[in-house]
Amino acid sequence: MNLKDTFNKELLPQLQEKLGIENVMAVPKLTKVVINMGVGEALTDKKHLESAVNDLESIAGQKAVVTKAKKSVASFKLREGWPVGCKVTLRGERMYDFIERLINVAIPRERDFRGLNPKSFDGQGNYSMGIKEQIIFPEINYDNIDKIRGMDICINTSASNKDDAKALLEVLNFPFKK
Repeated sequence: MNLKDTFNKELLPQLQEKLGIENVMAVPKLTKVVINMGVGEALTDKKHLESAVNDLESIAGQKAVVTKAKKSVASFKLREGWPVGCKVTLRGERMYDFIERLINVAIPRERDFRGLNPKSFDGQGNYSMGIKEQIIFPEINYDNIDKIRGMDICINTSASNKDDAKALLEVLNFPFKK
């Protein structure tokens, strides 16, 4: 049974009882996951961007969008409209599959892991975290990577405050620092 079915059948009633919410529709849920990878080396060599896009596509399981610079910055030798990164937005079944792989496979493989920072919530109930290495995901072949790259993962929830969002992620077994 996958994470989405487990959440709907077992974890949703637990969360509803824990938060003291009467209506099932008012219980916080995951809405989307955005994975972002900034590739500053793409300014000098386009191969870095291509390999970053390939890594992100294999991790997420769907096509990545190349992000372009919004402004020119002379000190970085950057022009407006040049490609500087890539991102993927996951919703629905793929989102739950990614969260399940992140919690059960990728995070335990991270070096010197002490737990996720519980202060990384914004005021609207969204959680952001950074990963230093893309090789913690089993989809990435260690022999075929050209450079270790990090990524940002933003988990958006329907929760209205950070306490409800933290309760949701704790029910989903996110390993927060105590």
